[in-house]
Amino acid sequence: MLVLPLIDLMILLGTASLGVGFVIKVINLSTRYSPSIFGFNSLDFVVIAGIFFTFALTLVARSWMKLNEPRLQSLRRDTLAADARLRAAQHELGENGGDFSELPVRQTASADHR
Repeated sequence: MLVLPLIDLMILLGTASLGVGFVIKVINLSTRYSPSIFGFNSLDFVVIAGIFFTFALTLVARSWMKLNEPRLQSLRRDTLAADARLRAAQHELGENGGDFSELPVRQTASADHR
C-alpha cells in the first residue's frame, strides 16, 4: 500500500516536532535566552505535532474503511435481506392467523464475524 509510508512519515514528523519543541522549552526554562526556529516557539511545535498526528490518524481511518468496505457492505446486505424475509414471514403468518412464536430468530453478525 502506498499510503503506509506516508502515515509513517507523518508520525515521524510529529514525533520530531515534539522533540524540537521539548528542546526549545528546556532551553527557554534553563536560560534567559528565548529560542525560536523560523519564528516558531515550543508551543507552535506542539501544535504542529498535533496536526501531523491528526493527519496520520485520518489516513489510518480512511485506509481501514477502504480495506473493510466490501465486507461491511455484504454484512449490511445480508442484514437487510434477513429483515425482509422476517417481515414477509410475519406478514404471511399474520394473515393466516398464525402464531408468531414459529418465526426464526434473527441473529446479528458481530464485527469480528467474517
